[in-house]
Amino acid sequence: MEAIVLAGGLGTRLRSVISDVPKPMAPIDDKPFLHYILHYLAKQGINRVILSTGYKHEVIEAYFGYEYCGMSIVYSVEDEPLGTGGAIKRALEKVTEQDAFIMNGDTFFAVDLQGMIRFHQVHGADITIALKRMEDFSRYGAVMVENGRVRSFQEKGYHSSGNINGGIYIINKQCLEIESLPNTFSFESDVLEKFIMKKEMYGFISEGYFIDIGIPEDYEKAQGELHSCI
Repeated sequence: MEAIVLAGGLGTRLRSVISDVPKPMAPIDDKPFLHYILHYLAKQGINRVILSTGYKHEVIEAYFGYEYCGMSIVYSVEDEPLGTGGAIKRALEKVTEQDAFIMNGDTFFAVDLQGMIRFHQVHGADITIALKRMEDFSRYGAVMVENGRVRSFQEKGYHSSGNINGGIYIINKQCLEIESLPNTFSFESDVLEKFIMKKEMYGFISEGYFIDIGIPEDYEKAQGELHSCI
């Protein structure tokens, strides 16, 4: 199995607590956050990872090299910001299989990837989104599902309960018609929201541990929790 990890984040909101490094390189117990993602992917059976990098990509390449945790590492480098969609489009050119996992390099979500790919294949999905059930949240939008099928996306705002987009996807390369998409675009708004009624899009709900280090409060929280999750 192959996975694309979007690791080009600048970490602007973390400047007060980390040095000037790409966000996925923010240290957790003296190891980069990205180490924990890759370690988990290896345990889940991923054997090849495409790291989509941009800002200070050489820092990531110097640390992880071309093999890590028994997985081969390939780099897809953005010379200029392409948006999440553009980064995925470029990285997908290096994917050799029909279905590939895609995940954010600043989020750790302990999803059963083997179970998720089985769910994806059984439903004949074009896109499968890993969803996390949450209570009392306003930082994220909510994803509405019916019989496993994604029906709508609700904007950020207070929700007493609901499923959030956990930032892990499985994509069937053929369904995206990748060559017809622009070089710079948002995967969330230009693909997920735009094609929700045109593609077979399913939600795989997981109760696994979830942490997004995008803000200092959650980055500090990860310091005491993440090492026990892999």
